[in-house]
Amino acid sequence: MPTQSKWESLPTEAINPITLAIDKAPVSEIVDMMINEDRKVIAAVQKERERIAHGVEIITHGLRKGGRVIFIGAGTSGRLGVVEASEIPPTFGTTAKTVQAIMAGGQEAVFRAKEGVEDNYEEGARSISRLRLTPRDVVIVVSASGMTPFVRGGLTRARKAGGKIIFVTCWPGSELQNFVDLQIAPAVGPEIIAGSTRLKAGTATKMVLNMLTTISMIKLGKTYGNLMVDVQTGSEKLKDRARRILVTVTGLTYEEADALLKRAKWNVKAAIVMQKTTVTLPQALRRLKKAEDSVRVAIGEDAAPKPRTPIKTP
Repeated sequence: MPTQSKWESLPTEAINPITLAIDKAPVSEIVDMMINEDRKVIAAVQKERERIAHGVEIITHGLRKGGRVIFIGAGTSGRLGVVEASEIPPTFGTTAKTVQAIMAGGQEAVFRAKEGVEDNYEEGARSISRLRLTPRDVVIVVSASGMTPFVRGGLTRARKAGGKIIFVTCWPGSELQNFVDLQIAPAVGPEIIAGSTRLKAGTATKMVLNMLTTISMIKLGKTYGNLMVDVQTGSEKLKDRARRILVTVTGLTYEEADALLKRAKWNVKAAIVMQKTTVTLPQALRRLKKAEDSVRVAIGEDAAPKPRTPIKTP
């Protein structure tokens, strides 16, 4: 039987002196407490800006070489990885295999907490083994405390496989930093409810993951300016967004944009290249391939785009 807690000294488990009497405070004061504590998140993430930038470089290099990005985590940390992996394909046109997530407890645990699954070191290792990592792959290990056995098992196996490892945690002192390629560790301090890392730690983690994935996609040519030109048009809402992007970039009318997108088989990038360079769809696709999927390079434009005000959707 353990004689001492191994979690007691973790910053993610610390008791916040500011909120000791939170249960006696009026609602408006609790709101202010949470806002003030959340302000600390921005400062903590900002201190990690250089490490985040390095993480982007690791990810873009791996993806350019044909590698994958794999998130692994448990609890809130695991769910945040699932969110990234599920939202990147429709937003930036990647395949489901390119960005993946491993969650302790599997899909069921995404929707309902399964206590105890995070303690399974061997299953974490097996989950990574099933993916047959290569040195081109990047594993983003997410653990607020850095103590989760499931995550540690996955990290150990990823290291043996030779994949690049980025460790996102809220415990700067974790010894795991010695076994990864990069540690990003915003020190957000104790939560307003002791140990509830879905709060500040979760917010900081989400911010870091947003930056890692979004900036990587930008650098891989998945946007044109700040426009989502690799958007997948699987719904009427997304088809509408595609039309509005084309209107903004080219100055076409909404109806003309619709007609062009149909000719381009709803490939927004190809449609832009077709309009800007007066080429056919096959020629536009060849230009994009030669330009490594960058619209700006494909149309020979170096200056920032000057978006026109899009017309309102009928």
